Amino acid sequence: MEPNKSPQYDCPDILPEERALFAAITNQRLSPEEAARIKAPVVVYPREDSVLAVHWHPEFVPMELIKARIEATFPNAKEHLIIPTQHNELLVYDDYAGVEVDTFSPEFNTKVQLLLHFHPDRVKNAFVLRSMLEHTFNYRSSQLFDFLHSLSSKDSGFSLQKAAAKTGASAEVVDLVRAVAKKILLLLEEVEPSLPKDAIKNKVVRNYINGLRNGHNDGLIDRAQVFVDAVKAQVKRDFNLDYFYKTQEVIEETRGLGGCIVIPHPEQFWPILIADYDVDGIEVWNPQSSTYTDFLIQVVDRQNKTHRKDREPVLIFMGDDTHFGEKLRLPTETAKSKIGREVGVQPPWADLGTRKNLIQAKAIKSQVIAQYKERLNR
Repeated sequence: MEPNKSPQYDCPDILPEERALFAAITNQRLSPEEAARIKAPVVVYPREDSVLAVHWHPEFVPMELIKARIEATFPNAKEHLIIPTQHNELLVYDDYAGVEVDTFSPEFNTKVQLLLHFHPDRVKNAFVLRSMLEHTFNYRSSQLFDFLHSLSSKDSGFSLQKAAAKTGASAEVVDLVRAVAKKILLLLEEVEPSLPKDAIKNKVVRNYINGLRNGHNDGLIDRAQVFVDAVKAQVKRDFNLDYFYKTQEVIEETRGLGGCIVIPHPEQFWPILIADYDVDGIEVWNPQSSTYTDFLIQVVDRQNKTHRKDREPVLIFMGDDTHFGEKLRLPTETAKSKIGREVGVQPPWADLGTRKNLIQAKAIKSQVIAQYKERLNR
């Protein structure tokens, strides 16, 4: 038996309504109402004529619905560069293919994510890259089982105590979360082979707990979510990175296929700014990495004018990091940091202070689109 699996059970303690809740949070079929919601943007940008989006996640939402939403969001756009970047899964949107891949950088002993972008013809027979992505996808998915065992196992009691002390979680909160984790493990044991592979994510825990609001006090559920987030953060810190491909290996495979590479949210792993990897661009802003945008612009500009002056410049990008699955959830179930994100909506491009730095760095959005398309189409 695999070490991250629970033994087979008849699950006598799982109620029908609990099975229904689990089925609902892992369901990826959209109702007509949900499809209509995806196609209708909350805000429209009629004056925007350039749409640049190279970091966003379709999740399980069909591309035709996403395309309808983007076209409705920017009804008068004249130029586009829109590339999906699902986690460790290569997808195509119109003229380009993309993926966000987890890698390991031994130089500074941390996980690094890369955005890989291609002309679709380059990856039709990319068997090695697709094998690397499949391995990474499956390994990253295994983190959910580590997470659930940390929440439910008696052996992880010390970790739970640390998370409870850090978040002020009461015994009632800890008991609720442990019971939920045990039931999710049992339910996964029953139905995992029939689940879509991208339904096995850490957010299953968050979504299941949110589904209990009708039978529990909102305050208890909110405290449980804070506690769960603390445990998840620890599980991520402890996750073994040795099973990810090395960053340089992924870069070399991508270059061999004629692909391009962008480093997303570098403020989360500063050493990458001096690693001098062979990349085409650096993301200076996204909704969860927005503190040092102006500084990052200046860093890229300075690098281009000094030790990269004899090479192609590193381009400046911004990533909206939209997750489309979040747009189908109720406000009480949605991560607040993700609810307002939209493909192609990156406010710093129009911010007066940031715009000055962008002009000095020769990073005009329309020019970035043209330059990156030229590289992708070589």
